[in-house]
Amino acid sequence: MTRLPVSTAREAAALSRRLLRQRPWALALCLLMFAIEGLAGLVAPWMLGRIVDVVVDGGPAADITPAVLWILGAALVGGLATYLSVAFLARTAEPALADLRETVLERALSLEAAELEASGSGDLLSRVGDDVRLITESFTEVIPILVNSVVAVVFTVVGLFALDWRLGLAGLGAVPFYVMALRWYLPRSGPYYRREREANSERAEALVTGLHASRTLRAYGIGAQHQELTTAASWRSAQLSIDVFRLLTRFYGRNNRAELIGLLLILGTGYALVSRSLVTVGAVTAAALLFHRLFNPIGAILALFDAVQSAGASLVRLVGLAQLPAPVPVHGPERPADGRLVVRDLHHEYVADRPAVDSVSLDVAPGHRVAVVGASGAGKTTLGAAIAGRLAPTRGSVSLGGVPLARVDGDGRPPVAIVSQEVHVFAGTVRDNLTLAAPSAPDTALLAALDAVGARSAVEALPDGLSTVVGDGARTLTPALAQQVALARVLLADPVVVVLDEATAEAGSAGARSLERAADAVTARRTSLTIAHRLTQAVDAHEIVVMDAGRVVERGSHDDLVAVRGMYAELWAAWSGR
Repeated sequence: MTRLPVSTAREAAALSRRLLRQRPWALALCLLMFAIEGLAGLVAPWMLGRIVDVVVDGGPAADITPAVLWILGAALVGGLATYLSVAFLARTAEPALADLRETVLERALSLEAAELEASGSGDLLSRVGDDVRLITESFTEVIPILVNSVVAVVFTVVGLFALDWRLGLAGLGAVPFYVMALRWYLPRSGPYYRREREANSERAEALVTGLHASRTLRAYGIGAQHQELTTAASWRSAQLSIDVFRLLTRFYGRNNRAELIGLLLILGTGYALVSRSLVTVGAVTAAALLFHRLFNPIGAILALFDAVQSAGASLVRLVGLAQLPAPVPVHGPERPADGRLVVRDLHHEYVADRPAVDSVSLDVAPGHRVAVVGASGAGKTTLGAAIAGRLAPTRGSVSLGGVPLARVDGDGRPPVAIVSQEVHVFAGTVRDNLTLAAPSAPDTALLAALDAVGARSAVEALPDGLSTVVGDGARTLTPALAQQVALARVLLADPVVVVLDEATAEAGSAGARSLERAADAVTARRTSLTIAHRLTQAVDAHEIVVMDAGRVVERGSHDDLVAVRGMYAELWAAWSGR
């Protein structure tokens, strides 16, 4: 399986900086608030040290009051700065994240079908799902804690040296042990997170494949085998998460050891200095409190390497998608003279030297309907995808009204619309599902389109009619009604050419006739290509094209092809029972 591209860490960092710099004032104010919050955090340890000196020296109780007021004031300032820092971070990060999500979605929607098939849909779904979620959580939860912790560490170290340079050096004595802990952890955790993201992709692929192919799996009695594959993929992902947690626990132990060593160094150095009257007890107390105050920030920084590593693994996957070439705008668009569809020497190979479509040529007159028939694997769907512009053929050309398909300007109309047997009902109202094709269409036009495909009465019978919420988590439409809504959407879009790729296959026998009538309404007086699952769809076509092994082996009207007693005649005999 070919993976979708993944960026380098440097490329991901460069893109992140570019997105964040689009709002410089919000970013500057955010950093300023973080700095004020860090400075406010130094006040309490310093003032507590001063209180200790007052008590040790037997000073008046009135000398304690200013220190208490300083602590209270610093707490208020620190709280306000914390609130403002998060607010300005949201103003900086959320728009940047939205830009990244939109870019990723745009690139994902422009991927060729062959690329998706080669990489598997699970990889793409895990990126736009799990990876986006992890990055979002990082911006809203991880980054504020991380920045706060870094600022607190830097200012606290400065505060230690301000008390006494020897106490500062004693505190720095713990740094090598923190570094050793990180050097042990980082090389081990990074590969784990990359493998975890890949395992999540494989798990998603197994789940999606099982859902989409559930009927086939049950029909062939291999559901249990696929369940075992899904279970294995899920356990691989879970096992990696467990291994990461074990690694993290050992890392925390090394972190606690560094904390103990640092605190002992400060207390030992402080005892030696106080015994020689080089510093006061209050100064040592303040130093110990300052260093103790570092436990949470340093622990947070080290612990957040877990989240940062995970978010980094997700970020490079998202940036890998975002760096894909943007869709190239059409240069020199032209309006087609009419609806004539011409296919010349179309050839496509998914695998080298194994053509799915081999040298196919068609010439469909405006308003004519061509039916493509053949056994499964004959190349019908590949031909339809190439004509619809969903697939860039290996070689050959498709033109509409004398204009290459890529340069067609439909004057507000899509050049080609394709409806397959696997239609998607979008989460929203029935009205939302229809106005995707015509955003400004009034309800009267929506109802007219539904009426044309025979679905108006069914939609009006829904609890709220056009306003009924359907899709994931809401009302489920029957396969036949979902297909009729998709066909009504085509009528509203009013394309020049329609490709129906077995668009009535999912309805079952009960809904087949109604869907065939709906398909007739969509293709009436419109150039169309029908990939026929039911041969009754081919009977009235202006021309029938019979494909086998990627090639056109017969073409003609229904009566002519039955008369020559070739492949189509055999298919018709098997279908009709004659």
